[in-house]
Amino acid sequence: MAHARKTTHSRKTATRKKTSARRTTAARKSTKRSAPKRWSQRVTKQSDALDLKQGVFKLTSAKKIAASLKRSAEHSSRRKAGAYRSALSMLTFYINRAGKTLPQTQRSRLERAKVELKRAFGRE
Repeated sequence: MAHARKTTHSRKTATRKKTSARRTTAARKSTKRSAPKRWSQRVTKQSDALDLKQGVFKLTSAKKIAASLKRSAEHSSRRKAGAYRSALSMLTFYINRAGKTLPQTQRSRLERAKVELKRAFGRE
């Protein structure tokens, strides 16, 4: 009989350990929910190089996108490269990270924004 009690006791202990493990996992998950879903989303919103205007990549004109990126790059004091290089790399980063989910019309607008960015910085 004593043997049966030990196994019951060990089962209860094992159950308690599993429950506490579940709690810590659930606690970790709840903190992740507040963070952006993808790392690239976080980079676009909180870049060390540029403070981008919200919705800059969704603007309707390639010239407006280029002008906004240029303004952000020139006013940034945290960028490590030149203004042109920082602006262009952020635009390229957004295009590459969006991948197949980026609609063709928006992709072509962003590609035109690259050309406009070159013009804006006088690098034609």
